[in-house]
Amino acid sequence: MQITAAQIKELREKTSAGMMDCKKALVEANGDIDKASDILREKGLASIAKKSSRIASEGIVDSYIHGGRIGVLIEVNSETDFVAKNEDFKVFVKDMAMQVAAAAPKYLSREEVPADEVEHEKSVLKEQALNEGKPEKIVEKMVEGRMEKFYEEICLLDQKFIKDPDIKVQDLLNNIAAKIGENIKIRRFIRYEVGEGLEKREEDFAKEVQEQMGQK
Repeated sequence: MQITAAQIKELREKTSAGMMDCKKALVEANGDIDKASDILREKGLASIAKKSSRIASEGIVDSYIHGGRIGVLIEVNSETDFVAKNEDFKVFVKDMAMQVAAAAPKYLSREEVPADEVEHEKSVLKEQALNEGKPEKIVEKMVEGRMEKFYEEICLLDQKFIKDPDIKVQDLLNNIAAKIGENIKIRRFIRYEVGEGLEKREEDFAKEVQEQMGQK
């Protein structure tokens, strides 16, 4: 079928993909914009997977201070200095700094969680399930499910994005990498909180940060 310039323009605005990629996707999708968008997304994520082994040694270090009580430093890497100056990249880095402030992850990914901490959590969850009277044959599956929640709480990439809880940080990272066309890596972060480890009154810092970001 004939693909029009208007269709290509609409798809480009929706996906930020290149003109030729948009045209090819529209041809493959027989002019269906939504289907073409899915095709581009799938191909984009596939290309990012191929690029994940490429060295990302450029990037930026950014900070976020919340009310003088929480401070975050985060390093996010890209392949080129050009991308490090990209506005979408800068917004992503700032969002990640605020994510760390609000959600307080202990680790970047589940691969970083020490094996003894994982085994301890599994042991506790198993005892909980058994104490609930669950049949032992389904306990292991229950533990697996609850471990996903455990990782979601302590690992940045597994956390729900505070601006949009329907997606995880890993999905957001994949999307920005696909949009920019480079390997993007969150390398490291550190979070400080005034009085951390000392006895103090309870405060919902996550709620405060979300409110500052315009979330309810």
